[in-house]
Amino acid sequence: MNYLIDTNIISELRKGPAMDPGLAAWYATIDDDALYLSVLVVGEIRRGVERLRPRDAARAQALETWLDAVKLAFAGRILAIDEAVGEVWGQLTTGRSVPAIDGLLAATAKARGMTLVTRNVRDLAGLNVTILNPFAS
Repeated sequence: MNYLIDTNIISELRKGPAMDPGLAAWYATIDDDALYLSVLVVGEIRRGVERLRPRDAARAQALETWLDAVKLAFAGRILAIDEAVGEVWGQLTTGRSVPAIDGLLAATAKARGMTLVTRNVRDLAGLNVTILNPFAS
């Protein structure tokens, strides 16, 4: 089984031993090679870096250094939005109000036969996508 992890998951993993116990328990059972990111997650973290930079350059630099390490750790496992994802996104979100990034993450997971790991289950309810919320474990 492969897992597409949302921004809220990778961000929580950054906390190390202080992370949520449910997430820590789940993560301890998973091979890192089974974990994937979307380019959208990279983009959300990058946006966070850039928003922080004017207010706190040192924290922005620390976050950017972490982002670089994440990209290196996930090399070959950062998934693009492609035609297949676009098709699935159109099918999943027709007639529904789903935030674009959440819908595209769900579509990426479904198109690739993955489980989407996220804390944000409310926005994705009823999309017929396999979702895991390790915070609820």
